[in-house]
Amino acid sequence: MTTIDELFATLRRRGVLWPSAEIYGGIQGLYDYGPVGTAIKRRIEEAWTEWMVRASDDFYLIEPAELLPEPVVRASGHLENFTDPEVSCADCHTAYRADTLLETARPEGVDGLAPAEIGRLVQEAGVRCPRCGARHWTVPRPFNLMFSVDFGATGDETAYLRPETAQSSYLAFARMWDVGRHALPLGIAVIGRAYRNEIAPRQVLFRSRAFTQAELQIFFDPADYPAPLESVADERLPMVRADRRAAGDLTPVGATPAELVAAGELPAFYAYHLARSYRFYRDVLGYPAERIRLYEKSATERAFYNRIQFDVEVDLASLGGFREVGAVHYRGDYDLTRHGEGSKKDLSVARPDGRRVVPHVLEITFGVDRNLWALADLDLQTEGERTVWRLPPYLAPIAGGVFPLLRKEHGEAARRIWRSLRAAGIPVEYHETGSVGKRYARMDEIGAPWCITVDHETLAEGPLHGTVTLRERDSRTQERLALAPLEARLRASLRPPTP
Repeated sequence: MTTIDELFATLRRRGVLWPSAEIYGGIQGLYDYGPVGTAIKRRIEEAWTEWMVRASDDFYLIEPAELLPEPVVRASGHLENFTDPEVSCADCHTAYRADTLLETARPEGVDGLAPAEIGRLVQEAGVRCPRCGARHWTVPRPFNLMFSVDFGATGDETAYLRPETAQSSYLAFARMWDVGRHALPLGIAVIGRAYRNEIAPRQVLFRSRAFTQAELQIFFDPADYPAPLESVADERLPMVRADRRAAGDLTPVGATPAELVAAGELPAFYAYHLARSYRFYRDVLGYPAERIRLYEKSATERAFYNRIQFDVEVDLASLGGFREVGAVHYRGDYDLTRHGEGSKKDLSVARPDGRRVVPHVLEITFGVDRNLWALADLDLQTEGERTVWRLPPYLAPIAGGVFPLLRKEHGEAARRIWRSLRAAGIPVEYHETGSVGKRYARMDEIGAPWCITVDHETLAEGPLHGTVTLRERDSRTQERLALAPLEARLRASLRPPTP
Protein backbone atom coordinates (compact mmCIF):
# COMPACT_ATOMS: atom_id res chain seq x y z
CA MET A 1 0.00 0.00 0.00
CA THR A 2 1.73 3.19 -1.12
CA THR A 3 -0.93 5.82 -1.85
CA ILE A 4 -3.29 7.42 0.61
CA ASP A 5 -6.31 6.54 -1.55
CA GLU A 6 -5.35 2.86 -1.89
CA LEU A 7 -4.73 2.54 1.83
CA PHE A 8 -7.96 4.28 2.78
CA ALA A 9 -9.92 2.08 0.35
CA THR A 10 -8.61 -1.07 2.02
CA LEU A 11 -9.30 0.25 5.52
CA ARG A 12 -12.82 1.24 4.53
CA ARG A 13 -13.55 -2.11 2.88
CA ARG A 14 -12.40 -4.08 5.89
CA GLY A 15 -14.40 -2.11 8.45
CA VAL A 16 -11.54 -0.11 9.95
CA LEU A 17 -12.89 3.39 9.26
CA TRP A 18 -14.96 5.39 6.78
CA PRO A 19 -16.20 8.98 6.31
CA SER A 20 -18.75 10.09 8.88
CA ALA A 21 -22.31 10.44 7.48
CA GLU A 22 -21.10 8.48 4.46
CA ILE A 23 -24.61 8.02 2.99
CA TYR A 24 -24.86 11.83 2.75
CA GLY A 25 -21.55 12.10 0.97
CA GLY A 26 -19.38 12.25 4.09
CA ILE A 27 -18.29 15.18 6.25
CA GLN A 28 -14.85 16.58 5.62
CA GLY A 29 -12.51 15.94 8.53
CA LEU A 30 -14.78 13.51 10.41
CA TYR A 31 -14.45 9.71 10.38
CA ASP A 32 -16.26 6.78 11.96
CA TYR A 33 -14.45 3.68 13.18
CA GLY A 34 -15.90 0.29 12.30
CA PRO A 35 -15.57 -2.85 14.45
CA VAL A 36 -12.04 -3.67 13.28
CA GLY A 37 -10.79 -0.09 13.69
CA THR A 38 -12.45 0.30 17.08
CA ALA A 39 -10.77 -2.85 18.36
CA ILE A 40 -7.33 -1.83 17.06
CA LYS A 41 -7.77 1.64 18.51
CA ARG A 42 -8.57 0.16 21.94
CA ARG A 43 -5.49 -2.09 21.74
CA ILE A 44 -3.29 0.91 20.93
CA GLU A 45 -4.71 2.82 23.89
CA GLU A 46 -4.17 -0.16 26.20
CA ALA A 47 -0.56 -0.57 25.06
CA TRP A 48 0.12 3.16 25.58
CA THR A 49 -1.46 3.04 29.05
CA GLU A 50 0.59 -0.01 30.01
CA TRP A 51 3.85 1.63 28.88
CA MET A 52 3.31 5.25 29.95
CA VAL A 53 0.85 5.33 32.83
CA ARG A 54 1.61 2.09 34.64
CA ALA A 55 5.29 2.99 34.72
CA SER A 56 4.69 4.63 38.12
CA ASP A 57 2.29 4.19 41.03
CA ASP A 58 1.98 7.99 41.04
CA PHE A 59 0.64 8.17 37.49
CA TYR A 60 -3.15 8.07 37.09
CA LEU A 61 -5.62 7.81 34.22
CA ILE A 62 -8.70 10.03 34.47
CA GLU A 63 -11.70 10.73 32.24
CA PRO A 64 -12.70 14.41 32.38
CA ALA A 65 -15.43 16.39 30.61
CA GLU A 66 -14.87 17.46 27.00
CA LEU A 67 -16.40 20.96 27.34
CA LEU A 68 -14.33 23.82 28.73
CA PRO A 69 -15.85 27.07 29.97
CA GLU A 70 -14.50 30.25 28.43
CA PRO A 71 -12.41 31.35 31.46
CA VAL A 72 -10.37 28.14 31.13
CA VAL A 73 -9.35 28.68 27.50
CA ARG A 74 -8.77 32.35 28.17
CA ALA A 75 -6.37 31.56 31.02
CA SER A 76 -4.64 28.82 29.02
CA GLY A 77 -3.92 31.21 26.15
CA HIS A 78 -5.93 29.29 23.56
CA LEU A 79 -8.31 32.17 22.81
CA GLU A 80 -5.45 34.29 21.55
CA ASN A 81 -2.76 31.82 20.53
CA PHE A 82 -4.40 28.63 19.26
CA THR A 83 -4.32 29.61 15.61
CA ASP A 84 -3.11 28.51 12.18
CA PRO A 85 -2.28 30.93 9.34
CA GLU A 86 -5.15 30.94 6.81
CA VAL A 87 -4.78 32.06 3.20
CA SER A 88 -7.78 32.45 0.87
CA CYS A 89 -7.91 32.48 -2.91
CA ALA A 90 -8.92 35.99 -3.98
CA ASP A 91 -10.84 34.57 -6.99
CA CYS A 92 -12.88 31.62 -5.67
CA HIS A 93 -12.55 32.49 -1.93
CA THR A 94 -11.54 28.95 -0.90
CA ALA A 95 -9.56 28.95 2.36
CA TYR A 96 -6.35 26.96 2.88
CA ARG A 97 -3.74 26.43 5.54
CA ALA A 98 -0.62 28.34 4.55
CA ASP A 99 1.71 25.44 5.41
CA THR A 100 -0.34 23.18 3.13
CA LEU A 101 0.06 25.51 0.17
CA LEU A 102 3.79 25.75 0.84
CA GLU A 103 4.32 22.06 1.53
CA THR A 104 6.54 21.58 -1.53
CA ALA A 105 8.31 24.95 -1.48
CA ARG A 106 8.86 24.97 2.29
CA PRO A 107 8.53 21.45 3.73
CA GLU A 108 9.73 22.56 7.17
CA GLY A 109 6.48 24.52 7.65
CA VAL A 110 5.76 28.12 8.58
CA ASP A 111 5.84 27.99 12.38
CA GLY A 112 7.19 31.23 13.80
CA LEU A 113 6.86 33.25 10.59
CA ALA A 114 4.99 36.56 10.52
CA PRO A 115 1.90 36.82 8.26
CA ALA A 116 3.72 39.18 5.87
CA GLU A 117 6.58 36.70 5.47
CA ILE A 118 4.15 33.84 4.82
CA GLY A 119 2.37 35.94 2.19
CA ARG A 120 5.67 36.72 0.49
CA LEU A 121 6.59 33.03 0.36
CA VAL A 122 3.24 32.12 -1.19
CA GLN A 123 3.67 34.74 -3.90
CA GLU A 124 7.31 33.86 -4.61
CA ALA A 125 6.48 30.16 -4.88
CA GLY A 126 3.86 30.94 -7.53
CA VAL A 127 1.33 28.73 -5.77
CA ARG A 128 -1.87 28.14 -7.71
CA CYS A 129 -5.24 27.64 -6.07
CA PRO A 130 -5.93 23.86 -6.09
CA ARG A 131 -9.59 24.59 -6.84
CA CYS A 132 -9.56 27.26 -9.58
CA GLY A 133 -5.91 27.60 -10.58
CA ALA A 134 -5.61 31.31 -9.76
CA ARG A 135 -2.49 32.84 -8.21
CA HIS A 136 -4.15 35.67 -6.31
CA TRP A 137 -4.08 35.30 -2.55
CA THR A 138 -5.33 37.27 0.43
CA VAL A 139 -3.00 38.41 3.18
CA PRO A 140 -2.53 35.53 5.67
CA ARG A 141 -4.52 35.86 8.88
CA PRO A 142 -4.60 33.86 12.12
CA PHE A 143 -7.56 31.48 12.29
CA ASN A 144 -8.59 30.18 15.72
CA LEU A 145 -9.11 26.43 15.60
CA MET A 146 -11.48 26.00 18.55
CA PHE A 147 -15.16 25.03 18.30
CA SER A 148 -17.38 27.25 20.43
CA VAL A 149 -20.82 26.15 21.60
CA ASP A 150 -23.77 27.93 23.19
CA PHE A 151 -23.95 26.90 26.82
CA GLY A 152 -26.71 26.97 29.40
CA ALA A 153 -30.48 27.28 29.18
CA THR A 154 -30.40 30.82 27.79
CA GLY A 155 -27.48 30.22 25.43
CA ASP A 156 -25.75 33.41 26.57
CA GLU A 157 -22.72 31.58 27.95
CA THR A 158 -19.92 30.26 25.76
CA ALA A 159 -18.05 27.01 26.15
CA TYR A 160 -15.53 25.30 23.92
CA LEU A 161 -14.93 21.74 22.85
CA ARG A 162 -11.49 21.05 24.24
CA PRO A 163 -8.79 21.55 21.58
CA GLU A 164 -6.44 19.24 23.47
CA THR A 165 -6.89 16.86 26.38
CA ALA A 166 -4.04 18.47 28.34
CA GLN A 167 -6.14 21.28 29.84
CA SER A 168 -8.30 18.73 31.63
CA SER A 169 -5.26 17.45 33.52
CA TYR A 170 -4.27 20.95 34.65
CA LEU A 171 -7.79 21.58 35.92
CA ALA A 172 -7.67 18.29 37.82
CA PHE A 173 -4.24 18.82 39.39
CA ALA A 174 -5.40 20.27 42.74
CA ARG A 175 -7.95 17.50 43.25
CA MET A 176 -5.51 14.79 42.17
CA TRP A 177 -2.91 16.14 44.59
CA ASP A 178 -5.34 15.33 47.39
CA VAL A 179 -6.45 12.03 45.85
CA GLY A 180 -2.86 10.90 45.40
CA ARG A 181 -0.03 10.66 47.88
CA HIS A 182 0.92 14.35 48.07
CA ALA A 183 4.10 13.52 46.18
CA LEU A 184 5.88 14.72 43.08
CA PRO A 185 6.27 13.68 40.35
CA LEU A 186 2.53 13.22 39.84
CA GLY A 187 1.31 12.02 36.47
CA ILE A 188 -2.20 12.65 35.14
CA ALA A 189 -3.14 10.94 31.89
CA VAL A 190 -6.17 11.42 29.66
CA ILE A 191 -7.22 9.38 26.65
CA GLY A 192 -10.10 11.05 24.86
CA ARG A 193 -11.48 13.18 22.09
CA ALA A 194 -10.19 16.61 21.13
CA TYR A 195 -11.69 18.96 18.55
CA ARG A 196 -10.14 21.43 16.13
CA ASN A 197 -11.88 23.40 13.42
CA GLU A 198 -9.23 22.65 10.81
CA ILE A 199 -9.13 25.14 7.93
CA ALA A 200 -8.69 22.41 5.34
CA PRO A 201 -8.87 18.85 6.73
CA ARG A 202 -6.71 16.50 4.71
CA GLN A 203 -4.67 13.31 4.78
CA VAL A 204 -7.54 11.40 6.42
CA LEU A 205 -6.62 10.92 10.11
CA PHE A 206 -3.71 13.37 10.10
CA ARG A 207 -5.79 16.55 9.74
CA SER A 208 -9.24 15.83 11.11
CA ARG A 209 -11.68 17.87 13.14
CA ALA A 210 -12.33 15.29 15.86
CA PHE A 211 -9.62 12.91 17.01
CA THR A 212 -8.37 10.91 19.97
CA GLN A 213 -5.34 11.97 21.97
CA ALA A 214 -3.49 10.09 24.67
CA GLU A 215 -1.58 12.56 26.83
CA LEU A 216 0.38 12.22 30.04
CA GLN A 217 1.11 15.36 32.04
CA ILE A 218 3.88 14.81 34.57
CA PHE A 219 3.91 17.45 37.30
CA PHE A 220 7.29 17.76 39.00
CA ASP A 221 9.69 19.90 40.98
CA PRO A 222 12.50 20.94 38.58
CA ALA A 223 14.92 21.06 41.50
CA ASP A 224 14.14 17.49 42.52
CA TYR A 225 13.18 15.02 39.77
CA PRO A 226 14.91 11.67 40.32
CA ALA A 227 14.66 10.41 36.72
CA PRO A 228 16.29 6.93 36.43
CA LEU A 229 18.52 7.96 33.54
CA GLU A 230 20.68 4.86 33.90
CA SER A 231 17.88 2.68 32.49
CA VAL A 232 18.05 4.49 29.11
CA ALA A 233 21.49 6.12 29.30
CA ASP A 234 22.94 4.26 26.30
CA GLU A 235 19.89 4.38 24.01
CA ARG A 236 20.97 6.07 20.78
CA LEU A 237 18.28 8.56 19.76
CA PRO A 238 17.84 9.60 16.09
CA MET A 239 17.62 13.37 16.57
CA VAL A 240 17.13 16.07 13.94
CA ARG A 241 18.52 19.11 15.73
CA ALA A 242 17.14 22.61 15.17
CA ASP A 243 20.55 24.24 14.67
CA ARG A 244 21.53 21.74 11.97
CA ARG A 245 18.17 22.20 10.22
CA ALA A 246 18.86 25.92 10.04
CA ALA A 247 21.88 25.01 7.90
CA GLY A 248 19.75 22.74 5.71
CA ASP A 249 20.78 19.42 7.28
CA LEU A 250 17.86 17.07 8.07
CA THR A 251 20.02 14.02 8.72
CA PRO A 252 19.25 12.43 12.11
CA VAL A 253 22.30 12.42 14.38
CA GLY A 254 22.48 9.72 17.02
CA ALA A 255 23.01 10.81 20.61
CA THR A 256 22.46 9.02 23.90
CA PRO A 257 20.60 10.51 26.88
CA ALA A 258 23.82 10.29 28.90
CA GLU A 259 25.70 12.32 26.27
CA LEU A 260 22.91 14.90 25.99
CA VAL A 261 22.77 15.43 29.76
CA ALA A 262 26.56 15.53 30.18
CA ALA A 263 26.82 18.18 27.45
CA GLY A 264 24.10 20.26 29.11
CA GLU A 265 21.87 20.02 26.02
CA LEU A 266 18.89 18.45 27.79
CA PRO A 267 17.89 18.10 31.44
CA ALA A 268 17.96 14.54 32.75
CA PHE A 269 14.20 14.27 33.25
CA TYR A 270 13.56 15.30 29.64
CA ALA A 271 16.22 13.01 28.13
CA TYR A 272 14.85 10.08 30.13
CA HIS A 273 11.26 10.49 28.95
CA LEU A 274 12.33 11.24 25.37
CA ALA A 275 14.19 7.91 25.32
CA ARG A 276 11.27 6.02 26.83
CA SER A 277 8.94 7.55 24.26
CA TYR A 278 11.28 6.53 21.44
CA ARG A 279 11.33 2.97 22.78
CA PHE A 280 7.54 2.87 22.81
CA TYR A 281 7.33 3.62 19.09
CA ARG A 282 10.13 1.20 18.22
CA ASP A 283 9.57 -1.67 20.65
CA VAL A 284 5.81 -1.59 21.31
CA LEU A 285 4.31 -0.24 18.11
CA GLY A 286 7.06 -1.98 16.16
CA TYR A 287 8.05 0.89 13.86
CA PRO A 288 11.40 0.25 12.14
CA ALA A 289 14.10 2.33 13.82
CA GLU A 290 15.18 3.79 10.48
CA ARG A 291 11.66 5.16 9.93
CA ILE A 292 11.58 7.13 13.21
CA ARG A 293 13.17 10.49 13.95
CA LEU A 294 13.00 12.93 16.87
CA TYR A 295 12.50 16.36 15.33
CA GLU A 296 13.54 19.31 17.49
CA LYS A 297 11.50 22.50 17.21
CA SER A 298 13.35 25.79 17.54
CA ALA A 299 12.31 28.61 19.85
CA THR A 300 10.34 30.28 17.04
CA GLU A 301 8.71 27.03 15.86
CA ARG A 302 7.55 25.34 19.02
CA ALA A 303 4.21 25.92 20.68
CA PHE A 304 3.96 29.11 22.71
CA TYR A 305 3.96 27.29 26.05
CA ASN A 306 6.96 25.01 25.39
CA ARG A 307 10.55 25.41 26.55
CA ILE A 308 11.75 22.21 24.84
CA GLN A 309 9.89 20.33 22.12
CA PHE A 310 10.80 17.22 20.16
CA ASP A 311 8.19 15.79 17.79
CA VAL A 312 8.22 12.06 17.12
CA GLU A 313 7.96 11.66 13.34
CA VAL A 314 7.56 8.51 11.27
CA ASP A 315 8.33 8.10 7.57
CA LEU A 316 5.02 7.16 5.89
CA ALA A 317 4.87 6.28 2.20
CA SER A 318 1.15 7.08 1.92
CA LEU A 319 1.78 10.66 3.08
CA GLY A 320 5.01 11.24 1.18
CA GLY A 321 7.52 11.38 4.02
CA PHE A 322 7.90 12.04 7.73
CA ARG A 323 4.79 12.99 9.70
CA GLU A 324 4.32 13.82 13.37
CA VAL A 325 2.67 11.08 15.45
CA GLY A 326 3.54 12.28 18.95
CA ALA A 327 5.73 14.65 20.93
CA VAL A 328 7.49 15.36 24.21
CA HIS A 329 7.00 18.90 25.54
CA TYR A 330 8.61 20.65 28.49
CA ARG A 331 5.99 23.25 29.36
CA GLY A 332 7.65 24.71 32.47
CA ASP A 333 5.26 26.19 35.04
CA TYR A 334 3.20 27.99 32.39
CA ASP A 335 0.01 25.97 32.79
CA LEU A 336 -0.47 25.92 36.55
CA THR A 337 0.66 29.54 36.81
CA ARG A 338 -1.92 30.67 34.24
CA HIS A 339 -4.73 28.60 35.75
CA GLY A 340 -3.78 29.75 39.24
CA GLU A 341 -4.10 33.35 38.08
CA GLY A 342 -7.32 32.69 36.18
CA SER A 343 -9.03 30.78 39.00
CA LYS A 344 -7.43 32.83 41.79
CA LYS A 345 -6.46 29.54 43.46
CA ASP A 346 -3.04 28.75 44.89
CA LEU A 347 -1.81 25.76 42.88
CA SER A 348 1.59 25.60 44.55
CA VAL A 349 2.43 22.57 46.69
CA ALA A 350 4.60 22.02 49.75
CA ARG A 351 7.87 20.14 49.37
CA PRO A 352 9.51 17.97 52.06
CA ASP A 353 12.20 20.64 52.62
CA GLY A 354 9.58 23.31 53.37
CA ARG A 355 9.64 25.04 49.97
CA ARG A 356 6.45 25.77 48.08
CA VAL A 357 6.66 25.34 44.32
CA VAL A 358 4.33 25.64 41.37
CA PRO A 359 5.03 22.31 39.64
CA HIS A 360 6.49 22.26 36.16
CA VAL A 361 4.96 20.02 33.51
CA LEU A 362 6.46 17.49 31.13
CA GLU A 363 3.89 16.48 28.55
CA ILE A 364 4.01 13.25 26.55
CA THR A 365 1.43 13.46 23.79
CA PHE A 366 0.37 10.68 21.42
CA GLY A 367 -2.02 10.79 18.47
CA VAL A 368 -4.06 7.58 18.65
CA ASP A 369 -5.66 8.00 15.22
CA ARG A 370 -2.42 9.05 13.55
CA ASN A 371 -0.64 6.02 14.91
CA LEU A 372 -3.39 3.71 13.75
CA TRP A 373 -2.85 5.12 10.26
CA ALA A 374 0.92 4.73 10.65
CA LEU A 375 0.48 1.07 11.61
CA ALA A 376 -1.52 0.55 8.43
CA ASP A 377 0.99 2.43 6.29
CA LEU A 378 3.97 0.49 7.63
CA ASP A 379 2.46 -2.95 8.23
CA LEU A 380 -0.39 -3.45 5.71
CA GLN A 381 1.37 -5.09 2.79
CA THR A 382 0.40 -6.62 -0.54
CA GLU A 383 2.36 -9.72 -1.50
CA GLY A 384 1.17 -10.95 -4.88
CA GLU A 385 -2.52 -11.70 -4.41
CA ARG A 386 -2.19 -11.74 -0.64
CA THR A 387 -2.81 -8.71 1.58
CA VAL A 388 -1.51 -9.03 5.13
CA TRP A 389 -1.51 -6.56 8.00
CA ARG A 390 1.55 -7.45 10.06
CA LEU A 391 0.34 -5.87 13.28
CA PRO A 392 2.07 -6.85 16.50
CA PRO A 393 -0.28 -9.56 17.88
CA TYR A 394 -1.19 -7.52 20.97
CA LEU A 395 -2.42 -4.67 18.72
CA ALA A 396 -4.53 -6.88 16.45
CA PRO A 397 -8.32 -6.49 16.60
CA ILE A 398 -8.75 -10.17 17.48
CA ALA A 399 -6.38 -12.99 18.30
CA GLY A 400 -7.68 -14.99 15.36
CA GLY A 401 -10.41 -17.07 13.83
CA VAL A 402 -11.68 -20.55 14.66
CA PHE A 403 -12.67 -22.48 11.52
CA PRO A 404 -14.25 -25.85 10.92
CA LEU A 405 -12.57 -27.46 7.94
CA LEU A 406 -16.02 -28.69 6.86
CA ARG A 407 -19.05 -26.88 8.24
CA LYS A 408 -21.35 -29.88 8.78
CA GLU A 409 -18.78 -32.36 9.99
CA HIS A 410 -16.63 -30.10 12.14
CA GLY A 411 -18.86 -27.13 13.02
CA GLU A 412 -20.06 -28.35 16.40
CA ALA A 413 -16.54 -29.13 17.63
CA ALA A 414 -15.20 -25.82 16.30
CA ARG A 415 -17.91 -23.90 18.13
CA ARG A 416 -17.06 -25.65 21.39
CA ILE A 417 -13.40 -24.67 21.03
CA TRP A 418 -14.39 -21.11 20.06
CA ARG A 419 -16.59 -20.84 23.17
CA SER A 420 -13.84 -22.26 25.35
CA LEU A 421 -11.29 -19.72 24.10
CA ARG A 422 -13.73 -16.84 24.53
CA ALA A 423 -14.51 -17.98 28.08
CA ALA A 424 -10.76 -17.90 28.75
CA GLY A 425 -10.72 -14.22 27.73
CA ILE A 426 -9.10 -14.73 24.33
CA PRO A 427 -10.83 -12.65 21.59
CA VAL A 428 -11.49 -15.02 18.69
CA GLU A 429 -14.16 -15.16 16.00
CA TYR A 430 -15.94 -18.17 14.53
CA HIS A 431 -16.18 -18.43 10.73
CA GLU A 432 -17.59 -21.31 8.73
CA THR A 433 -18.43 -19.87 5.29
CA GLY A 434 -16.09 -19.87 2.30
CA SER A 435 -13.02 -21.97 1.76
CA VAL A 436 -10.40 -22.15 4.49
CA GLY A 437 -8.06 -20.23 2.17
CA LYS A 438 -10.53 -17.34 1.90
CA ARG A 439 -11.02 -17.34 5.66
CA TYR A 440 -7.25 -17.19 6.13
CA ALA A 441 -7.12 -14.25 3.70
CA ARG A 442 -9.72 -12.28 5.65
CA MET A 443 -7.85 -12.81 8.93
CA ASP A 444 -4.57 -11.76 7.28
CA GLU A 445 -6.09 -8.54 5.98
CA ILE A 446 -7.40 -7.37 9.35
CA GLY A 447 -4.15 -8.34 11.09
CA ALA A 448 -5.33 -11.31 13.17
CA PRO A 449 -2.15 -13.25 14.04
CA TRP A 450 -3.60 -16.75 14.35
CA CYS A 451 -6.01 -19.10 12.58
CA ILE A 452 -7.29 -22.28 14.29
CA THR A 453 -8.72 -25.03 12.11
CA VAL A 454 -10.74 -27.98 13.41
CA ASP A 455 -10.67 -31.12 11.26
CA HIS A 456 -11.18 -34.92 11.27
CA GLU A 457 -8.16 -35.45 13.50
CA THR A 458 -9.65 -33.15 16.15
CA LEU A 459 -12.86 -35.19 16.20
CA ALA A 460 -10.98 -38.44 16.44
CA GLU A 461 -9.14 -37.20 19.52
CA GLY A 462 -12.15 -35.47 21.15
CA PRO A 463 -13.21 -31.83 20.53
CA LEU A 464 -11.86 -30.39 23.81
CA HIS A 465 -8.97 -32.83 24.18
CA GLY A 466 -7.74 -33.31 20.62
CA THR A 467 -5.39 -31.16 18.58
CA VAL A 468 -6.16 -28.39 16.10
CA THR A 469 -4.10 -26.77 13.35
CA LEU A 470 -2.65 -23.43 14.45
CA ARG A 471 -1.54 -21.22 11.57
CA GLU A 472 0.70 -18.18 12.16
CA ARG A 473 -0.08 -15.12 10.03
CA ASP A 474 3.34 -13.83 9.00
CA SER A 475 5.19 -17.06 8.26
CA ARG A 476 2.08 -19.12 7.42
CA THR A 477 3.64 -22.03 9.30
CA GLN A 478 1.25 -24.57 10.82
CA GLU A 479 1.45 -26.89 13.80
CA ARG A 480 -0.81 -29.18 15.78
CA LEU A 481 -1.66 -28.11 19.33
CA ALA A 482 -4.02 -29.31 22.03
CA LEU A 483 -6.38 -26.82 23.66
CA ALA A 484 -4.35 -26.09 26.83
CA PRO A 485 -1.07 -25.20 25.07
CA LEU A 486 -3.12 -23.38 22.42
CA GLU A 487 -4.60 -21.09 25.08
CA ALA A 488 -1.16 -20.47 26.56
CA ARG A 489 0.34 -19.64 23.15
CA LEU A 490 -2.43 -17.18 22.27
CA ARG A 491 -2.43 -15.55 25.69
CA ALA A 492 1.34 -14.99 25.64
CA SER A 493 1.20 -13.36 22.21
CA LEU A 494 -1.44 -10.88 23.35
CA ARG A 495 0.68 -9.35 26.13
CA PRO A 496 2.32 -6.06 25.09
CA PRO A 497 5.91 -5.33 26.13
CA THR A 498 6.19 -3.65 29.54
CA PRO A 499 8.65 -0.93 30.58
